[in-house]
Amino acid sequence: MSIPAILLPLFVQVALTFALLMWTGLRRFRLLRSRAVEAGEVSLGEKNWPAPAQQVANAFGNQFEVPVLFYVLVILAIYTRKADLLFVALSWIFVLTRFAHAAVYVSTNHVPYRFGAFVLGVLVLVVMWIIFAIRILAGPWPA
Repeated sequence: MSIPAILLPLFVQVALTFALLMWTGLRRFRLLRSRAVEAGEVSLGEKNWPAPAQQVANAFGNQFEVPVLFYVLVILAIYTRKADLLFVALSWIFVLTRFAHAAVYVSTNHVPYRFGAFVLGVLVLVVMWIIFAIRILAGPWPA
């Protein structure tokens, strides 16, 4: 697989993270500007933001939990030359589950749907790690 093909799902995941960051900032800025929230109410913790702003902030924060394992795996797969079509396909599935998770979080926030997207993404990532570990442990390591 080419490096761009391997990295494209990672770039899309990063784009999701930045989009949620900008959306969080925009929602918070509008709340402060409209005086719906006073700066002193939220200066020490995010939990005082109204639910719609907190939902987007939580979706943003979630991009620094499980996806970190995805970033590490992509880097290792490139370095060890163990990324192939299956790896890229699973990467796309993982990224799509992250989009689904974020979409539910910032819209209905229906916990069973959000949890389903989360679990599916985790399962895909676990499978990716298992396949990678088997390939590393079973095959010759490139020089």
